[in-house]
Amino acid sequence: MGAADRGRRRLPWRRAGGLVNGARERAAVGTTARLMRSAAAADSARFPLAAFRERLRAHGHRSFAVERVPFADLDQWHAEPGTGNLRHRTGRFFTVEGLRRTAWGDPGPGAVRPVMVQPEIGVLGIVVKEFDGVLHLLLQAKAEPGNVPAVQLSPTVQATRSNFTRSHGGSAVRFLEYFTSPARGRVLADVLQSEHGEYFLHKRNRHMLVETGEEVPEHPDFHWLTLGQLYRLLHEDRLVNMDTRSVLACAPLAPASAPATDRDGGGVWHSLGGASRPRHTMEEVVRWLTRARAGQSHVSRPVPLAEVEESGWRRGPEEISRDGGPFRVVAVRVRTAGREVGSWCQPLVNPRGAGVSAFGATRFDGVLHVLAQAKEEPGLITGPEVAPTVQCLPGESAPFADRLLSAPAERIRFDTVLAEEGGRFLAADNRYLLVEDDTLPAIPPPGYHWLTLRQLARLTAWGHHVSVQARTLLVCALAAAADA
Repeated sequence: MGAADRGRRRLPWRRAGGLVNGARERAAVGTTARLMRSAAAADSARFPLAAFRERLRAHGHRSFAVERVPFADLDQWHAEPGTGNLRHRTGRFFTVEGLRRTAWGDPGPGAVRPVMVQPEIGVLGIVVKEFDGVLHLLLQAKAEPGNVPAVQLSPTVQATRSNFTRSHGGSAVRFLEYFTSPARGRVLADVLQSEHGEYFLHKRNRHMLVETGEEVPEHPDFHWLTLGQLYRLLHEDRLVNMDTRSVLACAPLAPASAPATDRDGGGVWHSLGGASRPRHTMEEVVRWLTRARAGQSHVSRPVPLAEVEESGWRRGPEEISRDGGPFRVVAVRVRTAGREVGSWCQPLVNPRGAGVSAFGATRFDGVLHVLAQAKEEPGLITGPEVAPTVQCLPGESAPFADRLLSAPAERIRFDTVLAEEGGRFLAADNRYLLVEDDTLPAIPPPGYHWLTLRQLARLTAWGHHVSVQARTLLVCALAAAADA
């Protein structure tokens, strides 16, 4: 066969490939447009918010009791001989260990703190279905031991590997099949993301959005909501849980065009759209984060939990704590109805107050940008991630914190107290703020960088680039725009 013949033989393959790629691009554009329609739907004729609130009130009357207990009464858990690590009898779920953090090149012992170690990858998945031409998302009203209030809106599936493989001996996870059987629907998003690096060592979850055309069985704990309805609910304290917010941040949203006006929710949609011109190219943003990761200042490694005493932590009969520390480790017993198991015991991390996560924002050439930092956290698997301008644990201070927390009301675009993941944290709140401030430095200090919301969303879609707090604030910005 001659070269010309070989070229002609390849031509149909190339055309077919082009057709396939073109079809995928059209499908992606179609998905984005349909999600934007859902974001614009502030209510649903078929599933109105008023009916949802009535059902949510009914959930609040269900039996769900959480009590603090001594570590000695942690059924199924024990302190491991020699290390003191808190471990479940199955070796599954998670452990509480020590984490030693030292400055790079420092021969000293560094500091040790408790950390949760959960190497297995869980599933955070939301089922999506079209009703009356509008995409709706299936959310679960779920009680968690650390939630205050107990019931919050979680993804369709929020399960560790130990849960969905039924290591607890309980019932199966409802609707899990939509995320484990490819034939059950069309995947809209599928990405691994980190969780709180201050409390977890290398924890990751698989974030998924899956659209189905099937009839989904009804269940009183599950509710269909549009994106627009969810954005409205995000303005309410402690209602939309952390895992839902994190999955929503992975949704491929991008308006085709939007004017950079205050009628556009303070320029949020314009900043998210493809027509906006960023102050820095995406290549410059990636190089900035890569430099931060290559030059990170500290190294972390797991050590026995017993070693935390070196850094002033005390292990008492009911808590592991340090004077002035941002959190403590406690033990609880849970009794409930409507979960895979009716009762269990576990350790929880209990922060000593509310943290703060805030983006400062300003406009360059009419385009809204947020001031991000490349923040090191001891438990992140890939080093620094893109974090909000201010990301503080309880009692901590940070650059720009005083300025953003004291901003006048007319500059605050979003301000709500939201809870962190109640399956591992007890009463863990963060105040989330988006503040537009045109006095922020155009040339930021080292470690900070200006990003458009589109750039932040692209980094989120890649996984392991954006902190869970910044992912929440990305969704909060969209909620602010929808409410404008």
